[in-house]
Amino acid sequence: MPRSRIPLALSGLLLCAGAVAAQTPASPAPAAAPPYDAPAFARCIAGIRADAAKAGIPPAAFDRLADVTPDMTVLPLLDSQPEFTTPLWDYLAGLVDDERVADGRARLVEHRALLDRVAAQYGVDAETVVAIWGVESDYGRISGKRPLRVSLATLACNGRRQPFFRGEFVALLKLMHDGDLQNRDTTGSWAGAFGHTQFMPSTYARIAVDFDGDGRRDLVDSIPDALASTANYLKRSRAGWKTGQPWGYEVKLPTGFDTAQAGRTSRRTVADWTARGITRVDGGALPAGSTQAAILVPTGVKGPAFIVFSNYDAIFSYNAAESYALAIATLADRLRGGRGLQTPWPTDDPGLSRAQRRELQTLLLARGHAIGEVDGMIGTATRRAIQAEQQRIGLTPDDGRAGVRILDALKAGR
Repeated sequence: MPRSRIPLALSGLLLCAGAVAAQTPASPAPAAAPPYDAPAFARCIAGIRADAAKAGIPPAAFDRLADVTPDMTVLPLLDSQPEFTTPLWDYLAGLVDDERVADGRARLVEHRALLDRVAAQYGVDAETVVAIWGVESDYGRISGKRPLRVSLATLACNGRRQPFFRGEFVALLKLMHDGDLQNRDTTGSWAGAFGHTQFMPSTYARIAVDFDGDGRRDLVDSIPDALASTANYLKRSRAGWKTGQPWGYEVKLPTGFDTAQAGRTSRRTVADWTARGITRVDGGALPAGSTQAAILVPTGVKGPAFIVFSNYDAIFSYNAAESYALAIATLADRLRGGRGLQTPWPTDDPGLSRAQRRELQTLLLARGHAIGEVDGMIGTATRRAIQAEQQRIGLTPDDGRAGVRILDALKAGR
């Protein structure tokens, strides 16, 4: 989800919360929701009325649209963003798996004419746009079930980022009042991102385009509007999308590489990095020596490393978390026919794809654990069942994490 001036401390949360990223295995369950103070909430909503009027929402329209009861269960989610709480190998395992690659390649074929028009107008390649679509909503399948008016009103009046969410709430009501959103009960993520590619309301207001020519910008029910708006966001990002340039490559680090040199903002020319021993893992050529680039070592020098260019920054701006940007970038590479990462993660317990998570849940059900349906989403019941099996088998740590070790153990009949 494009972050639209989100404060950096908040910026990783809005992928969102409740959409595809919720399938990453398993950040800890959020804390219990705080109690609801009805008078305080009413005073807060009344205080937003003036902001809405300045935005062009008449008082009567504001009163009608802002007539909601808060949902306090969204507040604990502010501190449980998967981009920051999930190991990178777990995060990418579920977001860049064979299913999402196959589905994305099918979308590339299905929407080829549309994507060619988008690329011609905005300069962003089809694979990157489709990768964002796949990560944000699983190609439109999962866009969030929480009523946007309720979630944003709640966050506008409670919690630690009220000024930000107050602006998003007003922007949402403006979209509804103006007719871009015709359903006042539109749903999205708990944090207010919605549509095929999970725009926040203020980003929607600034960036969304009417690409299908029906007279309104509809990122919920119009695939052309959603994909073109996503490309428009990347083009208009601070980095500015550079047509025809790569986001980056997986690289091999020289022995003794100083990780203090790494980091997205630590830029040197490619010639400088090459002189320091940086090479592509696939043996391919790097761009021209004067190109500015950074080195990323997100899991240390023993894990995959990357050289990244300005298009990576454009992706990063969509949702300011390194794990998110790498998910988009590596999925786009797979959609182009790439093999995926060649360097193994520095762990003896890699993450599981969605198919493997469903397999694990099936095995847990067969052992009598009441975890609900087999859906590939690792919730509290599944984590508790995993923990029980880890304790029974003697696997440590017995933390309820869904990884390859517990899956292999159960498949082996232990």
